[in-house]
Amino acid sequence: MALALIWPLLVLLLHDDIGSWPLLVIGAALLAWRMPQARYLAAAAAVLLVALGGLGHAELGMRGYPIAVNAIMLAIFLSSLWRGMPIIERLARLREPELPAAGIRYTRHVTWAWCGFFVLNGGIACWTALYASLATWTLYNGAISYGLIAIMFAGEWLLRHRMRSRLS
Repeated sequence: MALALIWPLLVLLLHDDIGSWPLLVIGAALLAWRMPQARYLAAAAAVLLVALGGLGHAELGMRGYPIAVNAIMLAIFLSSLWRGMPIIERLARLREPELPAAGIRYTRHVTWAWCGFFVLNGGIACWTALYASLATWTLYNGAISYGLIAIMFAGEWLLRHRMRSRLS
């Protein structure tokens, strides 16, 4: 997991020494290994990234790792809205097994909000992969996006506690 978190920084530090292809292969393997909850999707994304390299775009395939992660997370969250219990509801029920109807509605909205986040974050990751320097790609995908995730978590936590205090 730690390797996945620092992947953009490792790419920046190692790219000049070992090149795009080895990093692409390592990144694809890391992607397929890191996401067991979406094994087939992660494997398909890893194959797509390597195929991109095979078509002469190894650096783009290497930079595609964060795009793939966002796309996989989007697929997991979206599919949970249609099949079974939404991801956020499952997490909420770990703390509160008898979730009230208002809580169920709220968790559904939060799951949709995360879907929007993955679309936006993945879109920016895509832009940095296509048009930005490797340093800018690393800055966004290795720092700024994590800050945005933290803001999303903190904002949801504050909103949830505010709503709960109103209901009490």
